[in-house]
Amino acid sequence: MTSPQSPQPRADGGALPRHVAIIMDGNNRWAKARDMSGVRGHHAGVESVRAVIRRAAERGIETLTLFAFSSENWKRPAVEVNALMELFLMALKREVKKLHQHGIRLSVIGDREGFSEAIQKHITQAEALTADNRGLHLVIAANYGGRWDIARAAQRLGRRVADGELAAEDINEETLDAELGLVPPVDLCIRTSGEQRISNFLLWQLAYAELYFTPVLWPDFGAEAFDAALADFSGRKRRFGMTDEQVEAQGA
Repeated sequence: MTSPQSPQPRADGGALPRHVAIIMDGNNRWAKARDMSGVRGHHAGVESVRAVIRRAAERGIETLTLFAFSSENWKRPAVEVNALMELFLMALKREVKKLHQHGIRLSVIGDREGFSEAIQKHITQAEALTADNRGLHLVIAANYGGRWDIARAAQRLGRRVADGELAAEDINEETLDAELGLVPPVDLCIRTSGEQRISNFLLWQLAYAELYFTPVLWPDFGAEAFDAALADFSGRKRRFGMTDEQVEAQGA
């Protein structure tokens, strides 16, 4: 299994997470509090996405994964789902060149077959355009579910066993981790809006993550709120099953 990542050092003596994952929650509640449609809330949330991406890049975060649309979100009202798809397509058309200019690499994880051909095409183009960038790795989880992700990896390993490429006894944490591959272990998972659950997000990669829950609704979550989450992370002691003494000796 890929070992949990050691936090990277910070100029002020603290530590920064290498991989931050965010469950962006609260767009609808933000809009309702202002007598607006839920769609307006999602549009407002785009500004928070931009702010957090900028700050993550500025702070030297290696990977930022945003939960944009879960596999369960298809159950929402058709008007809202259609608006989200339009917003996703618009972002792929308008934002990718800006990401590329700033050296950001974009990847999309999830079941792409559920999206329109236009969205699938723009995802492929965006990933190809930014593939060689060495700055922040921005991962968008769309039509994604953690159980689906693990099940799909298990299916691929099963096919390798059936084809004689792999023995069943060789399937372990390391081989499954390699099959999941693209997304590294999460150091810090942030969820906005006050909900305190992970909602089928990156189940494998969140195994050793620090969890940070904030009552701030996503459209109000900007650079300062992101910095507050990073500061909270820097004050935590991550043991990974070891004693305090072992952790201290390891860092010596």
